[in-house]
Amino acid sequence: MAGELFGFVGTGRMGGPMTIRLLAAGYRVCVYDRDQKIVDSLVQKGAEAATSPADVANRAETIFLSLPNPEIVNTVALGKDGLIEGSKVRCIIDFSTIGPKTACIVAKAMAERQVSYVDAPVSGGVTGATNGTLAVMVSCPKPVFGKIESLLANFGKVFHLGEGAGQAQTMKLANNLLAAAALVVSSEAMVMGVKAGLDPQVMLDVINSGSGRNSATQDKFPRAILPGTFDFGFTTGLSYKDVKLCVDEAEGMGVPMVAGAAIREMLAVTNAVYGPDSDFTSICKVVESWAGVKVRK
Repeated sequence: MAGELFGFVGTGRMGGPMTIRLLAAGYRVCVYDRDQKIVDSLVQKGAEAATSPADVANRAETIFLSLPNPEIVNTVALGKDGLIEGSKVRCIIDFSTIGPKTACIVAKAMAERQVSYVDAPVSGGVTGATNGTLAVMVSCPKPVFGKIESLLANFGKVFHLGEGAGQAQTMKLANNLLAAAALVVSSEAMVMGVKAGLDPQVMLDVINSGSGRNSATQDKFPRAILPGTFDFGFTTGLSYKDVKLCVDEAEGMGVPMVAGAAIREMLAVTNAVYGPDSDFTSICKVVESWAGVKVRK
């Protein structure tokens, strides 16, 4: 398998480090991204450049995707010069977070061309992509999973969640809702404590020694909020997109999302105030601005 040429479309913040891991493991990789500078940097590391998604699909049997939203995935997979026009592609492994609906649409269209679509969103951020410590959530038929499991292990811990496209997407949306919720509620609690005169570092020490600890207090606050860098590595726009997809999906299934809707609105405000390219830890800045205090060392 290492001698085979693989494709990778979308080599930005997540796809770039994942491509580098494949190259470092000895795999040949053909890449395409709209940002030519990113492509050129990967070519310098040993990748081969393609001119379009269709070009990748004419050259590689197995192609990875890491794209920002459902609309772009739909265009890259099914649009003009898209993967569906390729003659060689036989398996598409999609690391994007796009929701179950789009995953099922793409899977159905690809199946009509005898191409396997593997729903495989990931969690763990840029750090996980760089270090190969991502959680890789996979839903696809078991025979397909058996062929790609060892390949996916290059990126982290692999979980097979079912055989139908969309099941891994549901898992990813649930995970990202919880991550955003932890950040929103922790921001409110930390700002309250600072306004009352508590030291934010002592607050974190107490919380992380007790029952309130979570991913925000253990990682995001000490790494990106207390230092004031707000550079955790995940944008507000992407977090808002993921939580909105989650709430919409749940409501479509008849599952109430009372707290989820509140998390979505906090992200909508953060997105409006600081922009979609801001770091999603900027949620805390929204609460700070309302309270008139800052949670800093």
